[in-house]
Amino acid sequence: MRVKCSCFISLLSVATLLLANGSQSASSPTTPPSHYTASFNRSLFPVDFVFGAGSAAYQSEGAANIDGRGASIWDTFTKQNPEKIADHSNGDVADDFYHRYKSDIKFAKEIGLDSIRFSISWPRIFPEGKGKVNALGVKFYNDLIDEILSNGLIPFVTLFHWDLPQALEDEYGGFLGSQIVVDFGNYAEFCFKTFGDRVKHWVTLNEPLSFSMNGYNGGTFAPGRCSNYVGNCSAGNSATEPYIVAHHLILSHAAAVSLYKTNYQAYQEGQIGITLVTHWMEPKSNSAADRKAAKRALDFWFGWFAHPITYESMRSLVGSRLPKFKKHESEYVKGSFDFLGVNYYTTNFAENALSTNTVNQSFLTDMHTVLSTVRRGVAVGIPTALNWLFIYPKGLHHLLLYIKDNYKNPTIYITENGVAEANNASKPIKEALKDSIRIRYHDGHLKSLLQAIKDGVNVKGYYAWSFLDDFEWDAGYTFRFGLIYVDFRNNLRRYLKYSAYWLKMFLVNIII
Repeated sequence: MRVKCSCFISLLSVATLLLANGSQSASSPTTPPSHYTASFNRSLFPVDFVFGAGSAAYQSEGAANIDGRGASIWDTFTKQNPEKIADHSNGDVADDFYHRYKSDIKFAKEIGLDSIRFSISWPRIFPEGKGKVNALGVKFYNDLIDEILSNGLIPFVTLFHWDLPQALEDEYGGFLGSQIVVDFGNYAEFCFKTFGDRVKHWVTLNEPLSFSMNGYNGGTFAPGRCSNYVGNCSAGNSATEPYIVAHHLILSHAAAVSLYKTNYQAYQEGQIGITLVTHWMEPKSNSAADRKAAKRALDFWFGWFAHPITYESMRSLVGSRLPKFKKHESEYVKGSFDFLGVNYYTTNFAENALSTNTVNQSFLTDMHTVLSTVRRGVAVGIPTALNWLFIYPKGLHHLLLYIKDNYKNPTIYITENGVAEANNASKPIKEALKDSIRIRYHDGHLKSLLQAIKDGVNVKGYYAWSFLDDFEWDAGYTFRFGLIYVDFRNNLRRYLKYSAYWLKMFLVNIII
């Protein structure tokens, strides 16, 4: 949904006044004028609805080689395959959140956020993936959680955001090996035992689809495995490995949930879930074949993990390459979450594939669906700097209704939603802060989200991605998702973007 011109201009005018009247540094946001009135703001949402912003350890922490942290597969991947990162960069320093978390959390409080979502770096806790604990890593997360709470914010914690300890990759192939289920369970239980007295919202895995598809089908993410007919990888099998990895991810999630519910939930009184990602899929035409293709794509992207015992549409296409759950594993996995985290960015058109590839098989060919962003010459939404991300807020509304109707209306948190701009080194910072497209994006998606709540979807929170500009995986630092601008050329200095001021006004019921 587009923001009306008059409203949109007034938002930018207010943001301009804010910056003119206060410091351009994020350290001192200015209180917006009190005479602005609100027609769309947080007061329209349920009283207990949580607004936050997100980050991930490898993308933001830095401090990769100090204080006892072990190597992760992303440390190895970025060093051994720099050509697979758009700017040949890595997360060795990133935002240096490890050293700057106190001031960063104060920015979150100033914006008016209720919560901060972050992930724990598994190799910072267990440098070898298991065994000896790194006391300095534990201290960092204890201090971080305490700082978040002391600022009146809620810690929303992800256990695995793709930075697997390299030691486990070396020992048994990481998530290709069944032993990972035990090691992940032990790591998760240590976190519950150590931090669960203060952390009441746990996410086991972030986007298992992205990890398995990009890491083992296309080879663009760590550990960079794929078949040579799919991508440029030294090893891998795109026809089998994504499914093996996903199987072990699902079992690892279930193991962590079982440990939490059995040993900790009753007295720690927290909740545990999993974060899944999908585009919304619109049929490219009104044909029955394209409608089935759209449903099939949702099964492959979302249903694979949301309801893994019943993904028969996948099994009919993948066959024996899709691992089966044993009877006791099926019971283990069934209903293994208190909430679903949903990451939504954009929508695709889905078209039934006219021909199938039975020789060079992969996750993407197995769907028998062609995904695209243009139909009859018209894009699915407003284009952005990323060629895959088009602004289509209605897709979020459609997706949430689909989940409500097909997955028994679970409790949902929108754990990621955001848009990127290109990192233009020639643009002055004061111009780079004027991120009108991000204001438009969040405004439209929050309105669609509110409509979904009115339609009965059980959504409890919304986390913008991302809190800070950061290392964006294979894109490196070439795109900026953050509400806060990070000057990577000048001591990582932070600046609030216009979208951060807009969000502050939304959260304090000032304007929109």
